[in-house]
Amino acid sequence: MTNYRRLLFPSMLALLVAGYLMISPATRALASSVGDSKEISTLLSEAKSEAIELREDAEKMSAFTRTKLSWESFATKINEIRDHVNKTGELLASLNQARETGSPWQQQAIDHITPALKELATNTESTIEHLNENRRLVHSKELEDYCFVNYELAKELTALVGDFIDYGETEARFAELQKKVNAR
Repeated sequence: MTNYRRLLFPSMLALLVAGYLMISPATRALASSVGDSKEISTLLSEAKSEAIELREDAEKMSAFTRTKLSWESFATKINEIRDHVNKTGELLASLNQARETGSPWQQQAIDHITPALKELATNTESTIEHLNENRRLVHSKELEDYCFVNYELAKELTALVGDFIDYGETEARFAELQKKVNAR
């Protein structure tokens, strides 16, 4: 009987861990039980997805500066970036509307994401203006700098949103473990 228990416990533990790991991070964030707003968790997950797309487009545009692509190629990519910034801005507006229903970490996330997104939006608009005013100089050092800064800001926004989501997931796991410990 003792050998059976020695084999059963590790097997059960392995199954539980495997099951937990199969749950997506977004699902775990939504299922958190620390007084988190499910609406805010969903909006943060959407903001993270949008920020990732934004970062990828900003990276491509930054790479464009090292090619011989035309003004139109730059204009198309910067418009895609602007669309992502606008979509993220809409998500942020929804987050701000729901802010009071959120847990402290969710409110802090909104407070930190807001200035990061505003800075990115401002730089994106400056990049668009520079591009429109200098159509013949698309391979200038100035445009390269704008594109690089845009990429860095998009990278920071993606990391910021991701870090807050990770924090929420970790806090939820901690709360679950506290419940288990307190139930004993």
